[in-house]
Amino acid sequence: MTRITVAKGDGIGPEIMDATLSIIRAAGARIEVDEIEVGEKVYLSGNTSGIAPESWDTIRRNKIFLKAPITTPQGGGYKSLNVTTRKFLGLYSNVRPCMSLFPFVNTKHPVMDVIIVRENEEDLYAGIEHQQTDEVVQCLKLISRPGCERIVRYAFEYARQQNRKKVTCFTKDNIMKQTDGLFHAVFDEIAREYPEIENEHWIIDIGAAKLADTPEAFDVIVMPNLYGDVLSDVAAQIAGSVGLAGSANIGEECAMFEAIHGSAPRRAGQNVANPSGLLQGAIMMLNHIGQSDVAENVQNAWLRTIEEGVHTYDIYKEGVSSRKVSTSKFAEAVIANLGKKPENLKAVAYSESPKLNLPKYQRKKPAVKKLEGVDLFVHWPGENPDELASIIQKLDRSDVKLSMITNRGIKVWPDGFSETFCTDHWRCRFKPVSADGLNSATIIELLNSALVHGVDVIKTENLYSFDGKPAFSLGQGQ
Repeated sequence: MTRITVAKGDGIGPEIMDATLSIIRAAGARIEVDEIEVGEKVYLSGNTSGIAPESWDTIRRNKIFLKAPITTPQGGGYKSLNVTTRKFLGLYSNVRPCMSLFPFVNTKHPVMDVIIVRENEEDLYAGIEHQQTDEVVQCLKLISRPGCERIVRYAFEYARQQNRKKVTCFTKDNIMKQTDGLFHAVFDEIAREYPEIENEHWIIDIGAAKLADTPEAFDVIVMPNLYGDVLSDVAAQIAGSVGLAGSANIGEECAMFEAIHGSAPRRAGQNVANPSGLLQGAIMMLNHIGQSDVAENVQNAWLRTIEEGVHTYDIYKEGVSSRKVSTSKFAEAVIANLGKKPENLKAVAYSESPKLNLPKYQRKKPAVKKLEGVDLFVHWPGENPDELASIIQKLDRSDVKLSMITNRGIKVWPDGFSETFCTDHWRCRFKPVSADGLNSATIIELLNSALVHGVDVIKTENLYSFDGKPAFSLGQGQ
């Protein structure tokens, strides 16, 4: 018997959770449930996190969390509970199967069967944002080697466990050479440890186009957080419907299972919502906790129900569907089919798969780190880069001098183009005169000099090399 934590959520959440629990209990799920309150009511009670401390205690004690969709109130500084939960519990891997149910659910891709493995903790979802000038705000994209290694290894281990043949990596490392470049480099490193599994890399834009047009070309796709968030929804929709997809959020100690859709408050209380997405999450949960026999029974009964044409309103189609049913009636139909297998769709046979081999991250020997320069980001309302350069060059010293100014990443001095549009946010790069590099004291002196000359420095970024390799971007046009 496994004790799990359940949150019924907001909107359609309570209805689809009741339907899901009724199905898996009827199938013999060996679970005990601790229910907690999260979401809109908790937010509006004055708790900006959307969850009470005692609820965290329950989740951390049980380790397994089945969560219905929640509503995050607009405005008021409320943080996404989904993102918070994934980060607090270290749920670094988000797994979203996207499989066609053709011809019983409408799709243009009848043979689609793709697993999206999304990094779940970092990237732009670190949520570190600042307004720096009147015209410019920034969001920090954080990619770490541990984050890359854990998610890429998870993708290959999952492919091996599920007898998948290929793992594909999507990044935009032709532009973001440091962040996405690290993700791609780690993918290539780890792929060499799995010679029996084909590997490939696509630039995200053409990869997304290929996924939308020819999803059967892919098997398992691993991506950084933002790309994975967007494309897992795209993949679920082109497979049939976002409303049919579930996801698993897996960490080293805890796991959370959910539908990928939202709380749909306009449909709340009407007993019409499709519980399939949350049910798919629950099936993944059952496999995770070692109850694959129950998971197999439920999945096959669900497939049988879908092919019998017993459909909720969202996938109901004249000539294909046989009955349009409510949330509760759909659950009853699945329960009636327990013990049966689909006749047209492919039945599943979940074996007691070996556990994934996911060793803890081992920190590598530190590289030789050298300070090669500094970028001073400056708020200046003027428009002429040459005029700004004449001001910034007053900060030059005998050992360090202004080498470049960019605006939104584009080099505008020296030798900039008059056609380039500039905002009030300027990156002024200082490089040492000699090959000996820079020291931190020099940067402090630069900042003091900026203060004396009335230069509004809003941020600095040190420029480093690691083992002799520059670890910072050039200006576009350099």
